[in-house]
Formats: sequence, structure tokens, C-alpha cells
Amino acid sequence: MPTNFIEELTWRGMIHDIMPGTEEELLKQRSSGYIGFDPTADSLHVGHLVQIMTLVHFQRAGHKPFALVGGATGMVGDPSGKSQERNLLDAETLNHNVACVKSQLEKFLDFSGENAAEMVNNYDWFQNMSFLDFIRDVGKHITVNYMLSKDSVKKRLETGMSFTEFSYQLVQGYDFYHLNLHHNCIVQMGGSDQWGNIVTGTELIRRKSGGEAYAVTTPLIKKADGTKFGKTEGGSVWLDPEKTSPYQFYQFWLNSSDADSVNYIRIFTLRSKEEIEALETEHNEAPHLRLLQKAIAEDITTRVHGAEALHAAIAASNILFGKSTSDDLKSLSEKDFFSVFEGVPQATISREEFGDGISIVEAMAAKTNFLASNGEARRELKANAIAVNKEKVTESFVITAEHLINNKYVLLGKGKKNNYILVVE
Repeated sequence: MPTNFIEELTWRGMIHDIMPGTEEELLKQRSSGYIGFDPTADSLHVGHLVQIMTLVHFQRAGHKPFALVGGATGMVGDPSGKSQERNLLDAETLNHNVACVKSQLEKFLDFSGENAAEMVNNYDWFQNMSFLDFIRDVGKHITVNYMLSKDSVKKRLETGMSFTEFSYQLVQGYDFYHLNLHHNCIVQMGGSDQWGNIVTGTELIRRKSGGEAYAVTTPLIKKADGTKFGKTEGGSVWLDPEKTSPYQFYQFWLNSSDADSVNYIRIFTLRSKEEIEALETEHNEAPHLRLLQKAIAEDITTRVHGAEALHAAIAASNILFGKSTSDDLKSLSEKDFFSVFEGVPQATISREEFGDGISIVEAMAAKTNFLASNGEARRELKANAIAVNKEKVTESFVITAEHLINNKYVLLGKGKKNNYILVVE
């Protein structure tokens, strides 16, 4: 059922600025609109999800979304929100990144059907445009005073910016003009830091063709504690499972604060207002169950990585909180295993030393020094405090090849909080 796009974004807290007349124009007719994605990496990260979800809502409201990847603008570099000039990418790297971005967008947008999403690359219309053509057909329509008034430029005037970056808003403005002319795109959407670039496009359309175009921007997401959204100690949280494992991705959302989760469930899921309010009521009655966080983590992890990866991430999380079996451990990939047990003390023995198996006493003391002595190991075993792969063992226990996780690791534990990894190689 088509929805009112602006109304939907408003109750979800996803509107920062909107050009007058946008809602009325979008309600008049099925329209086209776009958002640009900067292909400076071969994966999108969770910081892009606000814009992806904006396009999802645009499509669900009956409109046609365009996702523009900046094969050309990636060679220039957007100064918005940047304190210094960025390194520019070569064509081969950009083409690879563009292909990766498209495959990730396909998990969110419907690229078939009546309102089929389309992917466009601005390199296609810039590659044969000469510098003289650009300054004659584009540059003459926008004054230097107009360009200098933009925040993205003013913030850099003291430290300096190259002509390349100064011209970026004209390049992005021409993208809007081109899509307006050839694909009837009447609205460009983006983060609030893009407002200046977007309205340059609306101005260029007005001056070059006399057409009407509109702008909608979303707030930049900030966490309640003031730290940057989408960043962890390990860096950005990526959509690519090779950069951020599904377990780490799931944990990122699961660890959200209650205050942040109230925003995240509106922005990053497609649950209705009624569903969200009911879930919030249930969450508030038993906050320790983290129902909001689990709902968000399950929804987004499934969309990005699939149901199977979600189940593996939940199994890994259960291991972390002591609600698991030896089989759960053995099902972990090597990457997830070390994500769960990051920083856990390790010791390595050779396959020759391991042989047909080693006793639990040797594994905890003589071969690894996890415990100070064989005597301490025996005392802990008698106290029923030692576990192998999360299962309690006795002094007679022997670790054999069947206990190896990924044919290489054994998880040893003492009590509830002390873990050790024995590596056999």
C-alpha cells in the first residue's frame, strides 16, 4: 500500500530539511528521485543505511528511486564535512567499488517491477564532457558568490581547498540536472551535510531549463552519549561480511543503548508505528530483556546478511553469555570464533605434541601455563571449575582431535569468566 513519503519520514524522525512544495509535488504524481553514494570504498557501512532506508521508503511510497554512484565525483572528492583534501581514486578501483556497492543496494531496493530502482553512474555522462564544455554549459549559471555561501566551502576557507573540491558542488549539481532532464528526477535526497550541494542542483535546473526540483535531507545520526554513530573500537561497521562479520554486525546493534534504540528502530527497520509503540511498551516493562535491541539487530542482520547468518550470530552471542553447547562452538567460523573470544589468552602447541590427544591437566598447565601448575589444575578440576568447549570435565579427560574447533582450536575455561584458547598447528 503506497504511503505518503514525507509523512512516513517525519514520524520516523528522518527529516532534517525539506524544500517548500516537496510534499505536494510528490503527492501529485508518481515521481522519480535519487540519492548519491560515494564509492570511495568497496563496501557501504552502517552510516549509509539512513540514505538506503530513505530510498526504500521512497520506493514503498510508489515512487521510482535512483541510486547514483559517483564514478566521476569519486575522482574529485566531496569537501562536505571534510577538514582536508582526500586522496583521489583511479578508474579501476572506482569501477570495482561501484560494482560492490550495487550488490549491497540490491538487498534493500527492488530493481524490478513498476517502480524498479535503477543504478546510475555519473561517469557515464561526464567521461566525454570536456572542461570547456563544463565551464560554458554549467559554470556560467552559478555565481562564485553563490558557491562561497555554502557551509561546506566556508568551513574550509581558512585552511584552504583546491579548485577541484571547490568545483564539486557544480559537478553534483549537474548530476541532478542530468537526471532531471533524462529521468524526470524531481527530488534529490541526502544527509543534512549535503543540503548545499543539493540546492545547487535545484538552482541549476531552474536556471538552465526553468524546471522545478526539490530537496529533502535527513539528520546526521548521533549516539545519545555523543560518540559517532557507526564507529567501534575496530573502526567502521561495514555491510561486507569480510570487513565486519555478521556476528560483529549483530553485536553492534544489540549493544545499542535504550535511548539510541528508540531512534534506530524507527530509522533502520520497516516496522509500523503501531508495532514499534507496542514493542517499546513491552521493552519498558522489562528493559533487561533488551527486546528493542534484539528486534533491531535481527531485522537489520537478516536484511544485510540473510537468515542463516543471523542464526549463526545469535548462536555466537549465546556462547558469549554462557547459554551454549559444544556443538554451537564448533559451528562458528574462525572469524566469528575470534570475534567472540577477542583478547582471550592463547597458547600454541604443535600437531606432534598434540598427537592422539593430551590430558586436560597438561592442557591447562604444563603445555600452556594457563594455570601455574599441574597441582592447581587438579584442584580446579576437583572443584568442577574446568570446562572444555563450554562443557565441564574431570581430571581423567583427554582432549582429542574430535574436540578441535575448525580442526585447530580448543576453548578451555576456568570458572565463569576465565577463558583460554589452545591452538594446535
